[in-house]
Amino acid sequence: MVENEHFENQKHEWESALQVTGTDQPAIQVNPKALERLMSSRQQLLPLKEYVDGILAGDITVLSKAITLVESSLPAHQKLAQEIIAECVPYSGKALRLGITGVPGAGKSTFIEALGMELCRRDKRVAVLAIDPSSQRSKGSILGDKTRMEELSQQRNAYIRPSATAGTLGGVARKTRETIILCEAAGFDTIIVETVGVGQSETAVYSMVDYFLLVLIGGAGDELQGIKRGIMEMADGIVVNKADGDNVNRAERAAAEIRNAVHLFPPSESGQPVKVTTCSALTHFNVPEVWEMVLEHVENIRKSGYLDEKRSQQDVQMMLDTIEQTLKSDFYENGKIKEWLGVIEKNVEDKRISAYEGAKRLLEIYELPKTNTTETKERFFDAVRK
Repeated sequence: MVENEHFENQKHEWESALQVTGTDQPAIQVNPKALERLMSSRQQLLPLKEYVDGILAGDITVLSKAITLVESSLPAHQKLAQEIIAECVPYSGKALRLGITGVPGAGKSTFIEALGMELCRRDKRVAVLAIDPSSQRSKGSILGDKTRMEELSQQRNAYIRPSATAGTLGGVARKTRETIILCEAAGFDTIIVETVGVGQSETAVYSMVDYFLLVLIGGAGDELQGIKRGIMEMADGIVVNKADGDNVNRAERAAAEIRNAVHLFPPSESGQPVKVTTCSALTHFNVPEVWEMVLEHVENIRKSGYLDEKRSQQDVQMMLDTIEQTLKSDFYENGKIKEWLGVIEKNVEDKRISAYEGAKRLLEIYELPKTNTTETKERFFDAVRK
């Protein structure tokens, strides 16, 4: 399975421009035309039908290639990817979607591997979408989740897809929702989305999963310090990991403190209580019980109708996010924006205009093609130059 994705991950690294010659060197910018030529020489695009048929047949190689198209920024790839997604949507929506986040060092990857192995023993087909943080300097990512989940990556019923956040808010890859659709169409009945860690923008994960699990650890000082209340309130369940060896009592105390804190929060939208338990991903203690906790919650919200309501809200959010992403991409690809962005940035840096005024001028330039007369456009650019 690792070999099946070797090229796709390599391609994503190229596209992220993970080429740095030194710690203080900026990333080398890849010419899109050169990248397109390089890609076409390494991988010929398949006809739409072959992608769709391969995905529906559960062909992991074809699935990986399709996800690579989804993550690509090349217009030709994006067009084909959207056609693939449109064909796969009718076959999606049947999997249980589980989002997992947690504090740094809580053992999220180890916990996901333990949970994934438990699900494989139950003959479940598990897809893990592991999100790696992108460097703000080089824009690159390590994409090392497969090495951290070595045992799970070798399972026939498991598929691990590491993706870079590419600067997307919430630590979630820009195309994670589309990837979920493809994985579900490929027959995976459990989708696990691992996020990069706790932060205010983890709402992005919550907006695409059925169950949101927060992984914490005990014995690390103030158990609630550094955990944002918004994350605690969104969690459908909380597990204190590393309850093994000398840490068992500390984990139990941490769980008790968290239970008391959870009781102070407003009732959840689902109407279900937030359950808190302990586990050890290392020894597999309580891992099956954690899964039963997830199943019970999802079954209850399915019976109450909340699951369908939540999925519908997520579809609307996906539409709104797509609009935002499309407009942002179109803005920066606009020829006039490319021409004037550096000029206006320099004016802002030199304090000649405010940041607000700079943004306003760029937006006006973006809207300029809608202006009726050449004379009006020339007057506008004369004003910008001044």
